[in-house]
Amino acid sequence: MANQKQEELIRAFKDILKAESYGSQGEIVEGLKNQGFNNISQSKISRMLSKFGAVRTRNARGDMVYCLPPELGMPTAKSPLKQLVLDIEHNNVMVIIRTSPGAAQLIARLLDSLSKKDGVLGTIAGDDTIFIAPADVTKIENLRQRVEDLFDNV
Repeated sequence: MANQKQEELIRAFKDILKAESYGSQGEIVEGLKNQGFNNISQSKISRMLSKFGAVRTRNARGDMVYCLPPELGMPTAKSPLKQLVLDIEHNNVMVIIRTSPGAAQLIARLLDSLSKKDGVLGTIAGDDTIFIAPADVTKIENLRQRVEDLFDNV
């Protein structure tokens, strides 16, 4: 019986995030309480947001809300990094990586482990975009290919 209640909670939680109209953990708690989940706390919501990879992003109205990015489905620590990287290109000055929402900093942390001899001078990450400053712009296509290979092999 407890497992069924837990599954119902998870289903309701995901439905709330799919609505993309809840901007705070407190609002999510209230939304779940309105659906009959009375023993829910903000700390439980915080753990669930982390567990299911929810991110805070702008919805179509421009409001900051929690959601489960469709590109990620249900990411876990074991999710292949390859599915988080959507595009890798360069403009002869920087390599630009587009990721699923909320994944850029995770990917950039991995890239920061590469050294200058690997072709990476440094990275800057936002929510879904990473800029890589190459150690040598004359070898930028080599760096782009190396980064692409890195994610094809994970």
